[in-house]
Amino acid sequence: MTHSHQYELMVILDPEIDERQVAPKLDGFLKVITNDGGSIENLVFFFKRKRAYETQKKTEGIYAVVNFTATSEATQELDRQLKLNEQIMRTKVLRAEEAIAQVAAEKERAEAKAARKAAKA
Repeated sequence: MTHSHQYELMVILDPEIDERQVAPKLDGFLKVITNDGGSIENLVFFFKRKRAYETQKKTEGIYAVVNFTATSEATQELDRQLKLNEQIMRTKVLRAEEAIAQVAAEKERAEAKAARKAAKA
């Protein structure tokens, strides 16, 4: 019996893509998950955000964050298909618990930094 896990996927798409095509394009990839019996919990788009650094000579991209539940096999297949598509500039899949841990660690670092700053003042 293969277990399903919760994942968070971040995708950065080429900013040249027509915005009306972004959702259908991603839906096409996400069929890998739903066809395998997984589920898509939510999908958030941030259009044309400036990138912190350039990828493929582009300084902005269309960001999408997807939370889903799936088997690791389906998730690996989704990642593989995304990486093969030239309109996808970057992908990152995290297990939900890793994503939560990363956010918590970031917050902790920011608070420690603020505390150090306050101590100096």
